[in-house]
Amino acid sequence: MNKNTSNVHEKTEKSDFLTMDRRTFLKTAGLLGASVFLGTYKTELVSALALSETKILWLHGAECTGCTESLLNGGDPDVLVALQALNAKLAYHETLLAGQGIFVDGKPANTSELNSEILVDELIAEGNYILVVEGAIPNGPEGSGRFFMVGNRTFKELFAKAAGNATAILAVGTCAAYGGINSASSAIAELTDYRGVAFTKNNSYGGMLQELGINKPVINIPGCPSHPDWMLLTLSAVVLGKIRIPGDLPSVLDSYGRPKAYFDEDVHDECPRHDYYEDEEFDTEIGGHKCLFKLGCKGKHANADCSIRKWNGGTSMCIQAGSPCIACVEPGFPDSARPFYMQGGGSSDGGESDGGESDGEKSDRRRGDDGDSSDVDSYDDGSRRDSYYRRGDD
Repeated sequence: MNKNTSNVHEKTEKSDFLTMDRRTFLKTAGLLGASVFLGTYKTELVSALALSETKILWLHGAECTGCTESLLNGGDPDVLVALQALNAKLAYHETLLAGQGIFVDGKPANTSELNSEILVDELIAEGNYILVVEGAIPNGPEGSGRFFMVGNRTFKELFAKAAGNATAILAVGTCAAYGGINSASSAIAELTDYRGVAFTKNNSYGGMLQELGINKPVINIPGCPSHPDWMLLTLSAVVLGKIRIPGDLPSVLDSYGRPKAYFDEDVHDECPRHDYYEDEEFDTEIGGHKCLFKLGCKGKHANADCSIRKWNGGTSMCIQAGSPCIACVEPGFPDSARPFYMQGGGSSDGGESDGGESDGEKSDRRRGDDGDSSDVDSYDDGSRRDSYYRRGDD
């Protein structure tokens, strides 16, 4: 537990979280992390949720299931313990379900206890659930959605049905939030037409909900994968009513639909290698211990609290483990982070990046490798073009 977390814990361990205002709650939960938060307020959680149960319907679109694996690997708390503390019922989750679709003559057979296709339809009909979507949703070819089939229907159709009856939607992972890798520029991108739930890349009018004409509140929890804390804490805030939907969303979410509590600071500011950046000491090969900027680190353009929260039980993070940040939480990912392991790029919206003074105007003018005065963050159209063909140390 770092110093900031320790101080927050000391100030709040005797407080009743139910009396906290929304901002205090979000700040406390965000700094403490899911493990400490759920442990500290276990008694209050049980008492507050004793008479209510929240159903969660979790759908998988085009993705690698990495966000589910991240959640399951969170460890402390175990996801089942966390859901029990929140009195939340994971009513449908394709990766964890035992009963799979059974069809006879093209129609679902048996009962919901043995057939997940019937189960999901019954849950949707009942309503009153939080819909969690993991993975992008294909609109192609030609608006049919037939590039992704679930049983005997398109995922687009299943999503439309589930979204229409949900009380709120959490788009978990960058694929669900913004299209992610599925929406990356390619020769077939226009044909497959993968969408995020409410966004496609940085386009807030290009998500699948807009395509379907469905108006539902959405919280984006991006990441490739998303951090277990981001998922559990956001879910906790929604279940406990600390984020009132839809009323509070304009104030608690940023312009890309992400909770500000976790995505308001850039990775660069608290980076464990930040001092090397200030001293202009850069690694030019993988495996060193200095700043990774010249190896393509996009931490200055990645808005997430990874540097404070860290991963794997708070022990490490990508940069600390030797990998440059690839800004996987940003709407333009992966296009906006390309080329990987090369200096340059990193615009948050998937377009051209100006790169200058991006961390709150705090970066000063740096000395280039040739000794001339230049801004090492400068990244205009010309340098973007050239950087695809050269390493930052050339």
